[in-house]
Amino acid sequence: MKAGRVTALAVILAVMLGTAACGKADAAGSESETTAAASAVSVTESETTQATEAETTAPETSVTETTETETEAAKTMIMKIGNKALDVTWEDNASVEELKELAKNGLTIKMSKYGGFEQVGSIGKSITSSDKQTKTAPGDIVLYTGNKLVVFYGSNSWAYTRLGKINMSKNELKDLLGKGDVTVTLTLE
Repeated sequence: MKAGRVTALAVILAVMLGTAACGKADAAGSESETTAAASAVSVTESETTQATEAETTAPETSVTETTETETEAAKTMIMKIGNKALDVTWEDNASVEELKELAKNGLTIKMSKYGGFEQVGSIGKSITSSDKQTKTAPGDIVLYTGNKLVVFYGSNSWAYTRLGKINMSKNELKDLLGKGDVTVTLTLE
């Protein structure tokens, strides 16, 4: 019950009991009823204080928990190849959110050059995927079979889940990814 309603009920109860007490001829009876009314008001005020404290405490906890969750979600996932931090535009999807969870403590992925146009490496577990036939371009980052990260420095067409895009030129990507196997590190900042 809200504090205002409880206080209003206490006042009404006190008035009713006080009015009944005034109508009695017996003074001893009036004193008893007045004491009872005062006790009822006292109990009601105590309940109001407890209800107000409970209402005030609960939302603070919820706000704190929500803020911490929102803070984690607001962190940016950073991708490095070797020691080079890359400018990546990440997709807004469930796969990226799960990849962020894996990156909380740092995720290192050993990549292997494949087909002369991509680097592929296992993320260590399967995450949500929504594969669609996709034509990739240099810089595309995709999820393959739910558990492999693929970074393109060329192009291909296959069923993938889009994760993001590295913002670099085709030549920069080829220099970075086309010479041999690389190590990708994902972290949150």
